[in-house]
Amino acid sequence: MSQLYPLRFQPILRRYIWGGRRLGAVLAKPIGPESDYAESWEICDHDADQSRVAFGPLKGVALAELVGERGAEVLGRHHPQPRFPLLVKFLDAARTLSVQVHPNDTQAAQRIPPDLGKSEAWVVLAAEPASAIYAGLRPGIDRQQLDEAVRAGTCESCLHRFEAAPGDCVYLPAGTVHALGEGLLIAEIQQASDVTYRLFDWNRLGPDGKPRPLHIEQALEVVDYARGPVNPQTPRPTDRPWAERLVECEKFLLDRCRLDMPRTLGGDRRCHILCVLEGAVRVDGDPADRPLRLGETMLLPAAAGEVGIRPEGYAVVLDAYLPGPA
Repeated sequence: MSQLYPLRFQPILRRYIWGGRRLGAVLAKPIGPESDYAESWEICDHDADQSRVAFGPLKGVALAELVGERGAEVLGRHHPQPRFPLLVKFLDAARTLSVQVHPNDTQAAQRIPPDLGKSEAWVVLAAEPASAIYAGLRPGIDRQQLDEAVRAGTCESCLHRFEAAPGDCVYLPAGTVHALGEGLLIAEIQQASDVTYRLFDWNRLGPDGKPRPLHIEQALEVVDYARGPVNPQTPRPTDRPWAERLVECEKFLLDRCRLDMPRTLGGDRRCHILCVLEGAVRVDGDPADRPLRLGETMLLPAAAGEVGIRPEGYAVVLDAYLPGPA
């Protein structure tokens, strides 16, 4: 049996009407000639959507198989899990996304079939001038006001909005109404769920010339009306002077590491997900034997232990991992 090593996966590409071409042009994903590449799912274990190992002795093996057969090696202190609990993706919002909301774990478990809830965080890689993020409701907006605005086609009047800048991190717990504005390139870390309730789609038509389906009642039911406006996170220091904490919640921790010399990650009996935002790094034990570059993602299994990370000059890397238990 092959020893677990730092794992790169083949991206799963998704096309939607709001996508563009920056997944290929900026992040070097293997897109085709179309102009609507919206998402690159980097690490995913969700039903038929399965990340597969890209290099080394385990090439072609699905993440679900690794979690099912070698979960203790993959997850360490967080084993067992029915699936890999996090999903990482990149999004190219060439057009504004629909206004949507996700249920929490309790609400999603009542669906048929049941699923996880979806709390998520966005980190802005690139933003065109005046690109906006819609996150949370304006103060005082209640269910009746939101319902009336959606049905009148004026949902935007209920939403908190701010202009996004590269480096912004936005944390969106389940129940938070949100939308990405056009012109944004985003890294997203979320629970391994694909449950989305579309509340409003800007009165536009889909590719077939008809309005895309909405889920107004389901959405209104799961909105957290006490959440209020959401603004970018304020980074906080950690016990690693080269890393700052962007998000700390019950579903995941997210740190941003600024590397100008070799460091180590892992060795804490849990897996880590690395996502390069700037520059490139070499990772000890990587069978690809080439740098991990902008837009590339890697899973460090718990069993890999402490792993050396060597930047090529200067690099910025996201480090996502599960909280507790000790």
